[in-house]
Amino acid sequence: MNLDTTKVRSVDSNLFITVSGPPGCGATTFCESLSKSLDCGYVSGGDIFREIAADHDMSLSQLIAKSDETNEIDFTIDQRLRKIAEMWGTANKAFILEARLAGWLAGNRADFRIWLDAPEEVRVNRARDREEMESEMRVREVSEAGRYKSYYDVDLSDRSFYDLVINTARWSPEATLDIALTAIEEYQPTDDEGAFQRPDLTF
Repeated sequence: MNLDTTKVRSVDSNLFITVSGPPGCGATTFCESLSKSLDCGYVSGGDIFREIAADHDMSLSQLIAKSDETNEIDFTIDQRLRKIAEMWGTANKAFILEARLAGWLAGNRADFRIWLDAPEEVRVNRARDREEMESEMRVREVSEAGRYKSYYDVDLSDRSFYDLVINTARWSPEATLDIALTAIEEYQPTDDEGAFQRPDLTF
């Protein structure tokens, strides 16, 4: 389902926001609309992945296969995402970083962390729309969770780390965006009693 961008609500914010979630959670559609509402840029882990594939003159499928053979690809992606977080974490301007591990990689530089999710069957159907095989999506999801636990001792099933968790299967894209924008508008860093302090991940 596509979001009607003619009705996108505008919000004035200078927060550095991270967006994370499993494959098929709707993060791409959400981030495109959120960036319009905040009038800011965003970078996704997918963008970085495609850049690395181009750098190595490989297809995305080839790079996925290579990332299962060596941790070099994962660390390269994470290091590039960290550099982006370091740059925007002190910019005092709105920016969105989207990746499965974005909130963890940004660490204390992130002002607001969002996790998007949906039941597996919903995400599988969405993945089919992107011509991603059901089995491949499930294997990638389990593989990523295992690697992140091994690399950084990060438990992706722990949602307490996030400021806002949304089940995108329960809400339309417009409603999902509206929920996030309301939370962003209402967020006052000086009144935040639940800030999650996290040491930087080490590579």
